[in-house]
Amino acid sequence: MPFPRFLEIEQKVYARRVRDISAAVAEACAASGLNRRVKRGESVAVTVGSRGLANLPVIVRSVVDAVKALGAKPFILPAMGSHGGATAAGQTAMLESLGVTPASVGAPLRAGMAAEKIGETSHGVAVYAAREALKADRVIVMNRIKQHTDFEADYESGLMKMLAIGVGKREGAMAMHSRLCASLCDDLPQAAVLLLRVLPVAAGIAILENGYNDTAEIVGLAPAEIPAREKELLRKERRTASRLPFKEVDLLLVDWMGKDISGLSMDTHVLDRRMLWEAPYFRGPQWRIRLVAALDLTKASHGNPLGIGLADLMTERLCRKIDLEALKINVLHTGWLNRAKLPLCYKDDRAILEAAHIALGRPDPKQVRMVRIRDTLRLGRMWISEGLLPDALAHPKVTVLSDPRPVTFTRDGRFAF
Repeated sequence: MPFPRFLEIEQKVYARRVRDISAAVAEACAASGLNRRVKRGESVAVTVGSRGLANLPVIVRSVVDAVKALGAKPFILPAMGSHGGATAAGQTAMLESLGVTPASVGAPLRAGMAAEKIGETSHGVAVYAAREALKADRVIVMNRIKQHTDFEADYESGLMKMLAIGVGKREGAMAMHSRLCASLCDDLPQAAVLLLRVLPVAAGIAILENGYNDTAEIVGLAPAEIPAREKELLRKERRTASRLPFKEVDLLLVDWMGKDISGLSMDTHVLDRRMLWEAPYFRGPQWRIRLVAALDLTKASHGNPLGIGLADLMTERLCRKIDLEALKINVLHTGWLNRAKLPLCYKDDRAILEAAHIALGRPDPKQVRMVRIRDTLRLGRMWISEGLLPDALAHPKVTVLSDPRPVTFTRDGRFAF
């Protein structure tokens, strides 16, 4: 079949970057007033989630060092709800794959899954807290501030979610998804506020990232500041978040999907699809992507491709990496089972292009509009088919880096460009 020619482009994205991670963390800890709340000899839980944050091991170790400097005893609390198969071993393995180990961060891990009910929201939804967090003398809540893949509200992915779902362990994850979007929008903030009252929270460490998947800002918050300041930081993240520079795409090729990239393995704001029956669309003008193809699954996902149902096509190499048990556990806790449905599976990248060519109605290779990205976090550079060249040349934030060239493949059928 006649494949389109592709060319490389660069998109100007938000580029603020923290140069000295350790110094920024130390400054954030000081700004949070950590030294006024942590006493010598106290045990301090530091929450770490399942996302692949930039510089994560360095950030965690720097927080640990700040706690040790106060004479306290830090430990790492895996705070990832039902991820990692909802087991202590699975969550420990997830952290290890992200570079967070006792040796790398200088603190032990306490990965027990036991949680206790501490109250209810106004809708009668139970609120849980990890037993290890309740036993600790102090808790430092740390997470990236980011738009959520499922809903739009004052609090999405951030410190409040880390408390309500992450620290809530498996039971908290189930409870905070029990009313689907209604729980995430209404119950999650109430649960987080309750946890801020019940847990001995000493500080919040909020992280913002840039369009190159690098650390843009590290902000230290006093416990009482978290609810108000997180709203501000989320609004900032919305303004700076990267998106595809094209409004109409026939095929989006995603090299890597994974739980370390997004909660749904691919960012729904980039794909412009949620697959939620009660909330199918985002606000604002709709971008049109006819087909999405997922080509591979990251090692850090540990076989869990939650969100694979957002794709229309996938490769056999991705399919072979799927751990159905891990996927079933995670998707059952979300309540949206359709997003775990498997797309059509094809041998390799070449076969994906051939299938898309047929599904799209055998378009003219010079006119078809295709985009290939590394993943939905990194949208600074991408490959596009020549049908998008006029749009690229007209876009104020896009620079064309190469001339159109024929598609080439490796011996095993993968893209060679």
